[in-house]
Amino acid sequence: MDIKTSATTRLTDAQRIDWLRLIRSDNVGPRTFRSLINHFGSAREALECLPDLARRGGASKAGRICAQADAEREIAQSARMGIALLSPGETGYPPRLALIDDAPPLLGVRGATDVEMRPMIGIVGSRNASGAGLKFAQTLSRDLGDAGFVIASGLARGIDQAAHRVALQSGTVAVLAGGHDKIYPPEHEDLLLEIIEQGGGAISEMPLGHGPRARDFPRRNRLISGVALGVVIVEAAHRSGSLITARFANEQGREVFAVPGSPLDPRAAGTNDLIKQGATLVTEAADIINAVGPIMGRPVELPMGESDEPRPVDDEPHASDRARIVNLLGPSPVGIDDLIRMTDVSPAVVRTVLLELELAGRLERHGGGLVSLL
Repeated sequence: MDIKTSATTRLTDAQRIDWLRLIRSDNVGPRTFRSLINHFGSAREALECLPDLARRGGASKAGRICAQADAEREIAQSARMGIALLSPGETGYPPRLALIDDAPPLLGVRGATDVEMRPMIGIVGSRNASGAGLKFAQTLSRDLGDAGFVIASGLARGIDQAAHRVALQSGTVAVLAGGHDKIYPPEHEDLLLEIIEQGGGAISEMPLGHGPRARDFPRRNRLISGVALGVVIVEAAHRSGSLITARFANEQGREVFAVPGSPLDPRAAGTNDLIKQGATLVTEAADIINAVGPIMGRPVELPMGESDEPRPVDDEPHASDRARIVNLLGPSPVGIDDLIRMTDVSPAVVRTVLLELELAGRLERHGGGLVSLL
């Protein structure tokens, strides 16, 4: 099974360096990156304007801008490890991941690029899994692999590890929380090597040398759901990281599947709650295959790359516009569309002010087009 795509893009070497410099600069996340490209048309133009944008947003000093030499060094080090830094639309960048709001502008992809292009199902669950949970994860992984699906998971202990190991022959992708050279947990380095050797893959948005921190695991979880048609939660306690993956899947329009468990086992409390909230109950792989079948034939509309269009000249905010927008912002998230309506200024001006605030380190972006002041 292959995913039909409507277009392909490829960055030039110079563009790839510019893109890496931009996403590695201070206060530039995936959503901000996309806004900057949409606003300026190219990463190079955005890089030149970062200091002025941050100053206008109220920054006391400009944030660090990744140097060209540092970007060139990262690309060279990645190539030595067999890692390609790919943009959405390039072969090897999972097509469905390219569709999420905060898709990584550049994704470090290691291993076989063809496996990244095939339909994926995410399987995640408890690190402290029960024997029954591990066995069921293995059964699902095997049956889905036999049906042609690639298994995506987070290389963690427990359910993730079980799902990866069974799918070694049919295809599996490890989604990493740290850089490709900072595997967590460390004892799964051998498993990752086996995944690569058996024709699977590994992906990470983090630079080499980046050890995973607590806040990096939720970021990793959005990638697991992002690459997949749907995510299966095998076991999850209340406040489990796997439930964060389910939440991301819902926000991204992915299918959420949950395996029921005993009400006496706290490791099943989260999955049972998901079923109450509308997740599809799973007792066999056919439940998943039947649910995602209608999605399979739909082509994936890939995003465009850099634009040659000139930058609009009417999107420079006046001081009064800026003050009005900032005054409406606070610690509670508010929709960008609501800001546009309440301020009665153009969408381009509102988005420019939000860019200024974010590059000054004063704004936080949330899912669903929401923003708040830090």
